[in-house]
Amino acid sequence: MPDEELLFDVADLFKAFSDTTRIKILFALMGGGLSVGEITETVDCTQSAVSHQLRTLKQARLVKAVRDGKNVIYSLSDDHVFTMLAQGITHVCE
Repeated sequence: MPDEELLFDVADLFKAFSDTTRIKILFALMGGGLSVGEITETVDCTQSAVSHQLRTLKQARLVKAVRDGKNVIYSLSDDHVFTMLAQGITHVCE
């Protein structure tokens, strides 16, 4: 059995997937990096809501941010995030 701290971290990771807006943002980022404005348009939410959810996703290490001039471009942290989303869809559709 993994230690309690690791189990706590895994539970926190799955909590990050518990919000529909966060899932929409992650799916939007599966196609590549986007700015907050582009994410806002794609997921049809306010900029404030998107920024709040991006903060949560960054804390969970599911997305990363890179500054590009005045813009910040968000993308999935790594291929594991893509795999988790794809597996989630496959599981739900079975």
